[in-house]
Amino acid sequence: MSCSNHYCLFTTASLPFGIKCFRGYDAHVAQHINIKSFGPNQFIDGTYAIQNCQLGQTRTGKPFLKCLLQDATGRAPGRMWNATEELYAQLPTNGFVWLEGQTQPYQGEMQVIIQKIAAIEPTPEDLAMLLPTTQRDIEEMFSQLYMLIMGLENPAIKALADTYMADKDLMDKFRVAPAAMTLHHAYLGGLLEHTLSLMQLADGMLEHYPQLNRDIVLMGLFLHDLGKTSELTWQTGFGYTDEGQLVGHIGRGLTMLHDHARICEAEGTKVPTPILMVLEHIILSHHGKPEFGALKIPSTPEAIFISHLDDLDAKMQMSISSSRSDDEKPEGDQTEQAGGNFTEKIWALETRLYRPDPTKVSE
Repeated sequence: MSCSNHYCLFTTASLPFGIKCFRGYDAHVAQHINIKSFGPNQFIDGTYAIQNCQLGQTRTGKPFLKCLLQDATGRAPGRMWNATEELYAQLPTNGFVWLEGQTQPYQGEMQVIIQKIAAIEPTPEDLAMLLPTTQRDIEEMFSQLYMLIMGLENPAIKALADTYMADKDLMDKFRVAPAAMTLHHAYLGGLLEHTLSLMQLADGMLEHYPQLNRDIVLMGLFLHDLGKTSELTWQTGFGYTDEGQLVGHIGRGLTMLHDHARICEAEGTKVPTPILMVLEHIILSHHGKPEFGALKIPSTPEAIFISHLDDLDAKMQMSISSSRSDDEKPEGDQTEQAGGNFTEKIWALETRLYRPDPTKVSE
């Protein structure tokens, strides 16, 4: 990760971690292989992020380990068939591990059959290698978002937005926070990328819906996920903070709005109650339905627009990243022949995705 192109997050001073020593692991010997470079039947010996580590049971009742492995280039499922409850107890549910294993084609992707595994504490260099990061320039994205915010016309909404922009600590977190743990935009800078994408999409579409209030839509999109800067942690791997577990990004987004409205009033501009109430409603309703986490059903034209646009951008990012990679396949990659043209079922999308561009498939 280049500090010239990205917001520099990892420094030795801020993250003074050391690797725990244990039998079988030597930081100077282990060679990390990028997940996107995995080929079939390849020996793996290195450090990876681990997510959703669980202990399952085979049909014969024997315990086995199942998890997701991740680095900055992608994710792969992992399985360890000779796992024990004692070993599982020593591993993080979400964290970092050293492992030995072998890749195996399975249902259209490479999984890792783990032979040895142990927890580690990451160094700053590990984190830069293992945590995925947006491919876009963070400062450029923030500048584009800032210009959209500066284009707001309603004096009260513009003054409210200014209080957020002046909150340096919040904006520093906003630049680098992921938008999610494992679903859409689940990488450093993902929250900013997702928010900017929504605001740019809306800016282009609002001409088609002139009855919608542009300032309410753009400010609502800016605010809708801002609570994730407190809900999620990313300094030592992706996870939920205590605040995230107990309050969540919707609740925190509301308290942030109230706090900044008070700051705005103290600085001489009171945000009218109808504007504040509609912005609150957008934060509460942007998930669309109660079963998806919405606390209210979208009940204004702007809230409906934001909810559907949010869902569209999230699902498109998930579907494209799962099926249409821009990266060239590594030489010798036989994934497609082994697994066919479809991904594994993506539960958030409720389907398996067809990978090929149909215009590039031979008869």
